[in-house]
Amino acid sequence: MNGLLKLSQLIDGLTERVGKALIWLVLIVTLIAAGNAIMRYIWNYSSNAFLEIQWYLFSAIFLLGAGYTLLRNEHVRIDLIAGRLSRRGQAWIDIFGIIFFLLPMAIAIMYMSWPIFLLALHSNEQSSNAGGLTVWPVRLLVPIGFFLLVLQGISELIKRVGFLQGLCPDTTEKGHKPTPEEELALAIKAQKGEI
Repeated sequence: MNGLLKLSQLIDGLTERVGKALIWLVLIVTLIAAGNAIMRYIWNYSSNAFLEIQWYLFSAIFLLGAGYTLLRNEHVRIDLIAGRLSRRGQAWIDIFGIIFFLLPMAIAIMYMSWPIFLLALHSNEQSSNAGGLTVWPVRLLVPIGFFLLVLQGISELIKRVGFLQGLCPDTTEKGHKPTPEEELALAIKAQKGEI
């Protein structure tokens, strides 16, 4: 099990690096969107390529960031039942969900999206919009994104089993960290001498 926990740490490291790199894509998408709006309103010029690159980069953020979201335990949970269980009970629910839902779904989408990417690559599929971009790079994001999600799902599975065996801490437990807004409010109160 210790070897699997080391594998989990390697996967977590990869996921963390991908997630941190995607933060820069958010900035790039914002700058492209602002530039496109400025060109449209000042020079009355617009380009489908600018719109499509925004969509492509947003797709990259969403698809490649799914594993990072899982690593950070920031995905949507329905805690109707799990919230009433102990940490061990929640770990068992996570194990069941990863094995029977997450991994099969992610593997199926990864498998089914690969031929679509290959077809787009071989035919050099172009956007149907005038001045649009080549489509195959964005089609490649689907299998890559779900591959990264599968890797992180395996890592999460290893960590849940490790937790049940007492070999690692519960990685789903979130400590309360103040939001930036809460930190600002505390700083203002401290400056006024209210704290």
